[in-house]
Amino acid sequence: MHAFNSLSARACRRAAALSMALAAFAYAGVAAAAQWPSRPVRIIIPAGPGGSSDPLARLLAEDLGKRLNASFVVENKPGANGNVGASIAAKAAPDGDTLLFSWTGTLVSAVTLYHSKPFDPQKDFEPIVLVGSIPNVIGVNAQLPIKDFNALRDYAQQHPNTLNFGSTGSGSSWHLSGEMFKKRFGVAMVHVPYTAPSGVFSDLIGNRLQVVFPGSTAMAPLVQDGRVRALAVMDDARSSVLPGVPTTAELGYPELASATWMGLLAPKGTPPEIVRKVNEAVNQALATPAFRAKLVDMGYKPLGGSPQEFATYMAAEIKKWGEVVAFSGAKID
Repeated sequence: MHAFNSLSARACRRAAALSMALAAFAYAGVAAAAQWPSRPVRIIIPAGPGGSSDPLARLLAEDLGKRLNASFVVENKPGANGNVGASIAAKAAPDGDTLLFSWTGTLVSAVTLYHSKPFDPQKDFEPIVLVGSIPNVIGVNAQLPIKDFNALRDYAQQHPNTLNFGSTGSGSSWHLSGEMFKKRFGVAMVHVPYTAPSGVFSDLIGNRLQVVFPGSTAMAPLVQDGRVRALAVMDDARSSVLPGVPTTAELGYPELASATWMGLLAPKGTPPEIVRKVNEAVNQALATPAFRAKLVDMGYKPLGGSPQEFATYMAAEIKKWGEVVAFSGAKID
């Protein structure tokens, strides 16, 4: 009995010591989070400088710096359709000093487009907040007698494989938006991949292509000068750059929603207090009329919300676009 009591006493002391150590560790984590940011914070963009994501990331970095009284520095890390930069961010120390500013293609559709990826967007990151989105648009050559969405649907159903639709590459949002249209209406159209938007639009205007599904900001100038006809914005809200074009939701097809959204994430294990601080700061910015106006002028729909809402949305997007990728048969590796 005495030996048993001695063992029990030692076990209790070890348990107490372990509890104290864990409590001290947790306290140190909370204390570090409370002092954050004490050093410059880098925001990695997994694309080269000058891309469409750059202006929003830099606008966000500047605003966060003012709100959190620290330096937020944007770093461009291009390569492998965003995999290089996202992988660097995923492997960074989870101390709040590295964040990732990324989008649909890298975090969602690439999950099924690639046979293997150097990171898992759900397992390797803490979602912080959705920032904004640019919807895709359904457009046609202005010379075609197709004047509205229903006419395009009917023509495609009645004339299989006579319409060519162009994209910026297999697996791009332009491509997968077209595949979603095909899947929804059971139509056959010929996909023609390009390496740059300029080639797509040049051939669309020249009637070598008949249909496109680009982002609204890329499409707007051509619509405004009459060279391309926009039939629908693939969203539930009208685009600020194409306010006269109806949405697919208005037309009765809310499931035909496609947008490139931008979000802020942190390496997995980043303290919840840091995630909360960044989330609150971004939501405060998005609630500021001047900041929102800048996003709208750039063609973005301001978003926001909680980290959990971002996580739930990303999971739904991975499932949705995974089904479209499977339907299309697209693969990158």
